[in-house]
Amino acid sequence: MTAQDALNRSYEIRTYGCQMNVHDSERLSGLLEDAGYVRAPEGADGDADVVVFNTCAVRENADNKLYGNLGRLAPMKTRRPGMQIAVGGCLAQKDRDTIVRRAPWVDVVFGTHNIGKLPVLLERSRIEGEAQVEIAESLEAFPSTLPTRRESAYAAWVSISVGCNNTCTFCIVPALRGKEKDRRPGDILAEIEALVDEGVSEITLLGQNVNAYGSDIGDREAFSKLLRACGKIEGLERVRFTSPHPRDFTDDVIAAMAETPNVMPQLHMPMQSGSDTVLKAMRRSYRQERFLGIIDKVRAAIPHAAISTDIIVGFPGETEEDFQQTMHAVREARFAQAFTFQYSKRPGTPAATMEGQVPKEVVQERYMRLSALQEEISWEENKTQVGRTVDVMVAEGEGRKDGATHRLSGRAPDSRLVHFTKPDTEVRPGDVVTVEITYAAPHHLLAEGPAKAVRRTRSGDAWEKRNTVAAAKPAGVMLGLPGIGAPAPEPAVAGGCGCD
Repeated sequence: MTAQDALNRSYEIRTYGCQMNVHDSERLSGLLEDAGYVRAPEGADGDADVVVFNTCAVRENADNKLYGNLGRLAPMKTRRPGMQIAVGGCLAQKDRDTIVRRAPWVDVVFGTHNIGKLPVLLERSRIEGEAQVEIAESLEAFPSTLPTRRESAYAAWVSISVGCNNTCTFCIVPALRGKEKDRRPGDILAEIEALVDEGVSEITLLGQNVNAYGSDIGDREAFSKLLRACGKIEGLERVRFTSPHPRDFTDDVIAAMAETPNVMPQLHMPMQSGSDTVLKAMRRSYRQERFLGIIDKVRAAIPHAAISTDIIVGFPGETEEDFQQTMHAVREARFAQAFTFQYSKRPGTPAATMEGQVPKEVVQERYMRLSALQEEISWEENKTQVGRTVDVMVAEGEGRKDGATHRLSGRAPDSRLVHFTKPDTEVRPGDVVTVEITYAAPHHLLAEGPAKAVRRTRSGDAWEKRNTVAAAKPAGVMLGLPGIGAPAPEPAVAGGCGCD
């Protein structure tokens, strides 16, 4: 479809799962807008001309949720000739032959490796009047070559690799995303420099197993070198990365984190279990002692680092003794935050057919105990921040109650969420406000006194410029180079589908 043909057609993208899918959805938006589509207003709820589902396959009931949502759109599509529905992402990659059979009103099915084909497939389906199913078995082009619709003027994801070489028994991602493929360092740095030129001051390096970067290009220290290179980019204030694997967390990475000023004192590293027996069953290549040893090294090099993790409760065969080992590891590690998940079968994974599936009521009870322990630790760790002075990068949409409380919100360097009193001077998302922490809750900090300083930034200028022209153009920033807006410090399904 030409841009003129698509000029008045609207689109809506519904994204499920990990930050990889969020990243892909930004590219899908960029592709559609590049083809002339316009984004449907918030809350369109199926009223768009094109509805795209970017799916996740890591949950047991992911397919039921998809078909339920597709079913709700079926009568709407019948009433609206010309409406199109597309399904992409991991579930599409896995169930390519099933989707159109179960939902014959779907127009396009595409996979994780060929998201760039979406506009062509929509047009082909429109002309031929039948569903188009195209699933590439390997990556056709690195996603960074695709146009991107970036929501944030001040923060961006930067993908450094795709795919994963691990064989964790609970994870289906390698089968759907393929083996790890690394980008050239020069391409990554060129993208970051382009983003900084646009006003971005914070980037998050993204990979399914981010610190394994280099395995595809034959350089075991490539990730630490990349962190140090980021430190030389003028105007880049904050660098984060997610999610690393303990197996690849080497001393040179810790040294690069500690010695590169714009690499933030924050680490999200999935532990998954504290039991050596369970870790072996998961095919995780480390044990509790190794994991806690990494934590100790990071804290020795970066004393104020905030460390978070992912934990799966109730993996097949987990005994009460195994669970107590996880509780012990949590007490020892003293995570600032932990994303805890009750184990659910991922269809197609070895763990789904393992003996010793733990009863749901047992998993729930252990989950509640672990959550209570981590809540207590998170609160205690946050209380240590009271009295500290921190630089908060003002965020957009972080504080749901900011309007009622007359506060603003943002992230400290260690990624803790800070709500602070609104300064008398104008403050924009992307600007930096220096505040003193006065109160701690388990999941956020408060700075109730006056701001100590307000620094207007190029990112704030970029945000202001974008919003000045928002009435004339759809919100968002279109770049030929990729990026993604306002990345959450921790993933919703952390660790790139929870598998790192």
